[in-house]
Amino acid sequence: MNFREFVRNRIVVFDGAFGTVLQSKTGGKTGTVPEKLNLSAPELIAEIHREYAAAGADVITANTFGANEIKTGSRELADELIRAGVRLARQEAGNKFVALDIGPLGRILEPMGDLPFGRAYDAFAHAVEAGKDADLILIETMSDLQELRAALLAAREHSRLPVICSMTFDGSGRTFMGCDPVCYALTASPLADAVGVNCSLGPEQLLPVVRTLLRHTDKPVIVQANAGLPDEKMHYDVDADEFARACETFVQEGVRIIGGCCGTTPEYIRKLRRIADRRAPQKTTYAPVSAVCSASRAVLLDGVKIIGERINPTGKKAMKQALLAGDYDFVQEQASEQAEAGADILDVNAGLPELDEAAALERLVREVQAVCPLPLQIDTGNPEAAERALRVYCGKAILNSVNGEEKTLRALLPVAKKYGAAVVGLTIDERGLPKTAARRVEIAEKIIRTAEQYGISQEDIFIDCLTLTASAEQDQASETLNAIRIIKEKYRVKTILGVSNISFGLPNRKIINTAFLTAALFAGLDLPILNPNVSENMQAVAAFNVLSGRDRNCAAYSEKYGNVRIETKETTAPALPAAPVREEASDVSLAEQLQNGICKGLPTASKLCAELLQREAPLDVIENRLIPALNKVGDDYESGKIFLPQLIAAAESAKGCFAEIKKLLPEGKAERGKIVMATVKGDMHDIGKNIVKTVLENYGYTILDLGRNVPPEKIAAVCREEKIALCGLSALMTTTVVFMEETIRLLRRECPACRVMVGGAVLTADYAKKIGADYYCKDANASVKAAQEVFGK
Repeated sequence: MNFREFVRNRIVVFDGAFGTVLQSKTGGKTGTVPEKLNLSAPELIAEIHREYAAAGADVITANTFGANEIKTGSRELADELIRAGVRLARQEAGNKFVALDIGPLGRILEPMGDLPFGRAYDAFAHAVEAGKDADLILIETMSDLQELRAALLAAREHSRLPVICSMTFDGSGRTFMGCDPVCYALTASPLADAVGVNCSLGPEQLLPVVRTLLRHTDKPVIVQANAGLPDEKMHYDVDADEFARACETFVQEGVRIIGGCCGTTPEYIRKLRRIADRRAPQKTTYAPVSAVCSASRAVLLDGVKIIGERINPTGKKAMKQALLAGDYDFVQEQASEQAEAGADILDVNAGLPELDEAAALERLVREVQAVCPLPLQIDTGNPEAAERALRVYCGKAILNSVNGEEKTLRALLPVAKKYGAAVVGLTIDERGLPKTAARRVEIAEKIIRTAEQYGISQEDIFIDCLTLTASAEQDQASETLNAIRIIKEKYRVKTILGVSNISFGLPNRKIINTAFLTAALFAGLDLPILNPNVSENMQAVAAFNVLSGRDRNCAAYSEKYGNVRIETKETTAPALPAAPVREEASDVSLAEQLQNGICKGLPTASKLCAELLQREAPLDVIENRLIPALNKVGDDYESGKIFLPQLIAAAESAKGCFAEIKKLLPEGKAERGKIVMATVKGDMHDIGKNIVKTVLENYGYTILDLGRNVPPEKIAAVCREEKIALCGLSALMTTTVVFMEETIRLLRRECPACRVMVGGAVLTADYAKKIGADYYCKDANASVKAAQEVFGK
């Protein structure tokens, strides 16, 4: 029986923590990363597998979590470690399933980091191929949705094994990269055989995340929680009985696969086995919904949602010039402006004859995602362009569009299905745009039937009934509206429409657009594609929500327009246009533009900074402009208004500004303080450290980055020689936090004036205090506050 069949009718038990048991068997010091023990101490690894198999686990997870070519520095070594790990697990599993364990690569993917998506994909692909003798693939402890996508695509395209994926969430209900459970479920479910959560939190704290997943995925859900949180001796606070009771609650909620993460042992798995033996799988709360998402923002299509149309060169001269010139700063500004104006989704289109559309659209997606959290609509009928854009898009996108032509349907629907995208169906076919509502509906029905054949449900089909300009074919407006009404009555699909087409060739187009938009909304239009920067468009949508009863008690309308004064004018004769007046930007307005640019993470902030430096002293710009902007970003991050991608984008934006400032200063003049940072001995994970480094650098601090797997003696030596006032230490693995305490003891002895801040997923404030750290920094923003306290600025 294969694993897909096995999980269908039973509760499946995975094994528990590997590092926790390994630590207990080695006295807390393995002397190396755990995967290398597959070669140097195979009997020790086999013993742990044997104990979990005897405890009743259905799945034995190979000791291959960190065995990838990026962490090991060698593809050959990574392959050897993986093959040995799978072989050892197979040797002890007996009739159990063996899972190839794949963890994060340890580097940050673009645009936040320097690791290209393709490079990450290749590393995962080689790991999958090396572990081909396993029975299934477990991709676990992921916090970056884009890295998870790279791993899932590699698994799907290089193996036929079942694939389980698992992300790790913190107390905010998000991963530390800002992904929430809804975005995760929408993005990962089309690519995985099971989805779930592991690590980070105890079982009780994970329950809200698990319930959200169960509502939003049709795949089996796996939960491998930590045994609570560790104390200073790395003893976890949830015992086996309490853990089992919590897991029984998961099973009652509909979780199909249970196991353990940090702090769990064979004793915990033995108790889970008893639960699985007496419990049958339960029905979950899942119900299909229409929704799209980015990595951090899900948009449920439960009412009118606005698709911003500005990133499209058709009829837009400035956008066309920007795309031809490769001016993606302009594109990013357009994205940010539309998001601020109230768009829910952004359309991106690179359809120019002069461009390589596939390459341009792929870059367009990357650039917009770097600064804007809104979901995207990929606007192309080119299968190659659609494939490349959807491959790099992080989230669940809309593919706009297919139509009623058989050739187009067969070319584009498989692409949409592969990447889990919703799809727009244009009611046009080989015979052109139909003149009647009935023909539009007929084409829509063909699109719906064909999409369903590819496994795309009606919730993910958006029908565009199209409209011609009223100046050329006036009666077509009513045919479009009638088609929308009929489709909404007959099907569960959503309707979508480019509203501004109706007024082409007419004067004062906003008058026609607003009237037609209102009529279309009452006919059943769900997704108007329009310019959100035109206030009349947004007012029409807000008014519709009031009049249709969707805006209960007129609450949203009152909040948005309660303090807005909208003026109207009576005209008796056409007025001559006033000559444009261009006012010189004042120092204050330029400073505000600079600070807004940093807050939005726009690259153009550096140009504004260069201009402002002609009027203000460099150190004044740092203290009065850059630091307040970064502090605002930090406050927004801490309050949950923005997430890590936006924090990093702002830091990168500020980095460009500091580069401009340094041109005008003597070397070292702008330095606010020198900080040593390192990942402790035995730990190869440095994503968190690198994020903190980036943010601190862009506050003006100089970072001496010692890298990862750094011995205590080296850290102390550098701090002593450089007279360091603040040292930052990072650890992710339970097996390596002991070296953090050892490093702090050495620093206290050799550098008593040096303050120490610590961070990492396995740490807590209490533990940090007990090992002698001065500051526990749960995120980059906390590290900035520690630095400001130490350096007094």
